[in-house]
Amino acid sequence: MGYVLYSLSFSFILIVTALFFTRSYWRHHVPDLNIPGAGYIYSRLPASFSGDIEAGLSSSNFDLNGNVEAGDSRRGLDDTAKAEVLKIMKKRRMTFDQARKVYMENRFKANGIGADGRPRDPKFVSFS
Repeated sequence: MGYVLYSLSFSFILIVTALFFTRSYWRHHVPDLNIPGAGYIYSRLPASFSGDIEAGLSSSNFDLNGNVEAGDSRRGLDDTAKAEVLKIMKKRRMTFDQARKVYMENRFKANGIGADGRPRDPKFVSFS
């Protein structure tokens, strides 16, 4: 019984290795699999302001068109914030403005700041 299991395991590894090294010859014959929800697993982050606009990271309240028109040479928005906002947009099915608001509220909460923008420190004193 042990020899059968060993032979099957070795044959499987050998076949998978051969398929891996010859994938350029047979891959174009295999149709692309459309797995529902596969877009939520991984998505590449855009690396420019025009890429951010195409990814849906712009709105009338947060307009990036001025950056593109001015020829801004920066790489775009912050990568970590961009990834988190895109994650919120996909997971909760929100618009960009709603997801940006949730992201900022989460950042405020993590840093001890209230939703209204004032610190939650009991020693905090403000004068109006």
